[in-house]
Amino acid sequence: MQAATAGFALGLSLILAIGAQNAFVLRQGLRRDHVLPVVLVCAVSDALLIAAGVTGFGLLAARLPGLEAAMRWLGAAFLLWYGARTLLAAWRGGEALRAEDAPGNGSLRRALLTCLALTWLNPHVYLDTVMLLGAVSAQYDNRLFFGLGAATASFVFFFALGFGARLLAPVFARPRAWRVLDLVIGLTMWLIAAKLLLG
Repeated sequence: MQAATAGFALGLSLILAIGAQNAFVLRQGLRRDHVLPVVLVCAVSDALLIAAGVTGFGLLAARLPGLEAAMRWLGAAFLLWYGARTLLAAWRGGEALRAEDAPGNGSLRRALLTCLALTWLNPHVYLDTVMLLGAVSAQYDNRLFFGLGAATASFVFFFALGFGARLLAPVFARPRAWRVLDLVIGLTMWLIAAKLLLG
C-alpha cells in the first residue's frame, strides 16, 4: 500500500503541471467534444508508459540517445504547428459555448490523432513516466503497486479534467473567454516547443 500511495502521489504531482496534453483535454472538456475517448487515450497512454518505465524500459531508452533527440525535434515541430493553429483561433475569435450546442461536433478521428500526437510526440512524457517514475519505482520492493498507483493518478486526473471542465461552461459562454483560453494554450505550446528546441 505504501508503494501504491507513493506512486499515486508522484504521478499526480508530475501530471498537474499545465502542458500541451492537459490544455487539449481541458478544451475538449469545455466543448463536450469526444471527452470519454480523449481522456481514455491520455490515461491508457500514460499507463502504458508508466508500465514500460517500471519494467525497465528506461534503461533501453537511455542507451539510445538518438531516440530522445528525434522525439524532441518531432515534438517541437508538432507543438509549433498546433500552437500557431490555436493562436490563429484566438485572433479570429467568435467561438462561444452555448447551451444548445450539441456535444461531439468535431471529428473523433481528428481529436484522437491530435491527442495521440500531443501524448506520444512529447519528450517530457517519456522523461516523467518512463525515466523518472521508472527510476523511483526501483526503490520499492513492490514496483508493480508503485506503477499501479501512478497509473491510477493519471486516470483520476484526466477524467476529472475532462469531465470537470463543464463546470466552467458559464464562463466560456463568452467569446472573450475562449480567446483568452486559446491565447494561453497557443503560448503554452510555443513555450514548451522553445524549451524542447533549446534542450
